[in-house]
Amino acid sequence: METQSDENQDQRQDKRGCFECCIKCLGGVPYASLVATILCFSGVALFCGCGHVALTGTVTILENHFSKVTSDNVMLTDIIQLMQYIIYGIASFFFLYGIILLAEGFYTTSAVKELHSEFKTTICGRCISGMFVFLTYILGVAWLGVFGFSAVPVFLFYNMWSTCAAMKSPMANFTNIESICVDARQYGIIPWNATPGKACGSTLGDICNTSEFYLSYHLYIVACAGAGATVIALLIYMMATTYNFAVLKFKSREDCCTKF
Repeated sequence: METQSDENQDQRQDKRGCFECCIKCLGGVPYASLVATILCFSGVALFCGCGHVALTGTVTILENHFSKVTSDNVMLTDIIQLMQYIIYGIASFFFLYGIILLAEGFYTTSAVKELHSEFKTTICGRCISGMFVFLTYILGVAWLGVFGFSAVPVFLFYNMWSTCAAMKSPMANFTNIESICVDARQYGIIPWNATPGKACGSTLGDICNTSEFYLSYHLYIVACAGAGATVIALLIYMMATTYNFAVLKFKSREDCCTKF
């Protein structure tokens, strides 16, 4: 009986030890950086994936309805292709940057310091942490501009969609529907000598009914939402990296005080 009770007590102690170890491991997780990383990956994936497909659909709409002469939109096509290549670079960069910030969060959180009593800070480590703070702030400001820029095609497509909806509305009382037009040239998308440059009446309604227009419009909305999610993720990163840098500075002062 004593042997069985001793075994049960050992099992309870083992379970308690495993439970305490799990609690310490969970305490060492930088949840702010983890949430920011998930949100950043999701936002960048939505922005890059939806934006790439939406740009392709936009080119199709312009070439089929607004600028049927290929030489008129060569520059626009080149710019859109360049933007698609930039999207590839953005996706790759933020995938690596998110992983690096998450790793930096793991190694600078206070819970990790408690787990590793021999944790020491160095000048190089503090400089790297400060560099992440500065770079994250710069990226946050840049993505605010990207978020504003991504709202521009949403606004343009919304204007076209609302015009089509107004023509189809039973409350509308238009004497001549063909006089209602959407001119893509006034937005600077295509040059003024593009032919035809605008769509009116039934032609405009047919454009709004195409799958390219419907898909591109909604993809631009999702891409804009993805850019907004990335901005929020970078704001969380800003707070996390600033806190991590402050932890390193505080730890370096502790190390200096213990030397004397």
